[in-house]
Amino acid sequence: MVRSRTAAAALTEAGRVRLNGRRITATSQLVRPGDVVTLALDRSVRVLEVLGFSERRGGAAAGRALYRELAGPSALAEAFWRGDMPSSSRQ
Repeated sequence: MVRSRTAAAALTEAGRVRLNGRRITATSQLVRPGDVVTLALDRSVRVLEVLGFSERRGGAAAGRALYRELAGPSALAEAFWRGDMPSSSRQ
């Protein structure tokens, strides 16, 4: 998603983050498991469900276990390979 807390804060302050469908601009917004976070990145939009939090920093695999991709590049690829995409989307 983004590489640093500073980059995440900049996205939030620019209004490019939504929490449960509502635009947030304060980096102090409380996020809970089950919340849906939408990120408007430079070349894509990602929609993530928060599954949990970690007490310590960890690697990329540990971080990926804390959210589920609802929409975005990874979710679209998974849907394609499962055959869940509408035929008009396949090329």
